[in-house]
Amino acid sequence: MAELFVGIDVGTSGVRACAVDHSGAIQGAAAVPLAAPQQDGAASDQDPELWWQATIATIDRLGRSVDLQTVARIAVDGTSGTLLLIDADGRPRSRGLMYNDARAADEARRIAAIAPAESGAHGASSALAKLLHLLAATGGARHAVHQADWIAGRLAGRHGVSDENNALKLGYDPIRREWPRWFDQLDVPRAVLPEILVPGTPFSDIHPSIARALGLSSSARIVAGTTDGVAAFIATGAETPGDAVTSLGTTLVVKLVATQPIFAAAQGVYSHRLGDKWLAGGASNSGGAALLAHFSADDMDLMTPQLRPDDTTGLDYYPLPKPGERFPIADPAMAPRITPRPAEDHRFFQALLEGIAGVEALAYQRLQALGAPALRRVISIGGGAKNDRWTAIRKRIIGVPVSVAAQTEASYGTALLALQGPPR
Repeated sequence: MAELFVGIDVGTSGVRACAVDHSGAIQGAAAVPLAAPQQDGAASDQDPELWWQATIATIDRLGRSVDLQTVARIAVDGTSGTLLLIDADGRPRSRGLMYNDARAADEARRIAAIAPAESGAHGASSALAKLLHLLAATGGARHAVHQADWIAGRLAGRHGVSDENNALKLGYDPIRREWPRWFDQLDVPRAVLPEILVPGTPFSDIHPSIARALGLSSSARIVAGTTDGVAAFIATGAETPGDAVTSLGTTLVVKLVATQPIFAAAQGVYSHRLGDKWLAGGASNSGGAALLAHFSADDMDLMTPQLRPDDTTGLDYYPLPKPGERFPIADPAMAPRITPRPAEDHRFFQALLEGIAGVEALAYQRLQALGAPALRRVISIGGGAKNDRWTAIRKRIIGVPVSVAAQTEASYGTALLALQGPPR
């Protein structure tokens, strides 16, 4: 019977699973929703047990379409920067502080005074800032683990293992492949830091009791996972230097395959290691939210047939939902540039789309100026990728082939990681 390889994506709104065969073809998929994290000002956290229960339910649903006894390897991805403390047996000693939890402002200032500019540990929402906050507030912790680490650890019955992608915002040095010496100035106890593996590296058989409870084979292997963003990138098939992926969601996020790491902390540009290559990226505040500030989704659907991709409006817009930009221009006070406004709504809509495409083009130019290779092609994901006329506008403005990804689910990318092993 053919072996299967499963990717599990623990996201903010739910848990998704995907099973692929040796050719990478999808054989089954399942999803279970998650309740929203608790929000209180800058704090955003969740009971980790909710992640586990949703994972169990998702694997059970996956078993309705595939034979779980044929699963050979399992990988897990999770939201980047989500962290919790656990004891030696894997029991949570804290709630899971979510990727966008920014309560650790004081800790972030301590890190900023010590950490080099290129470190991924900067900012109040970094995993390292969360770790310092949790260590001061929580006793009896043995391991600091990310969301994906904890789920994989429960499947394996082995905790304290992470991967190079999740560990980036915890301060791991992906160039030297080690925890940095400056951690000692923050009194970070090295005993709580996870062992770091290359994503896709098998590290344990599934725990026998978990295998029996979930109907999985006792010979299934658990492999080191990745972040949800890297998993979604892997899902697109982009792998050659110069290949890029643009996410057209609420914000505009760009990622580019590079041959060397690129860091520009002031602009939020950092790099994940992917085998012997690097995934450099940054995020703009432009994007879908800037469009929704002027038109509803229904309005935009109605106006799309009136767009003329080859007929430029000639307007030089920089759409933002409110003042403030981070990349490709780092200016917290930058005002949206959306004047003059044409009389016709559909022309204004097209000018906004052209403006966002201009921001996208500038973002890739900035990455190239920082040392990235020349842009070869762009693969689009996110809600905006579905608009064919916007794709044509972007192709004209960016000047390289622009296509829409056939697969975008992070769980599919993580399943490919389980199948293929460490990226080369």
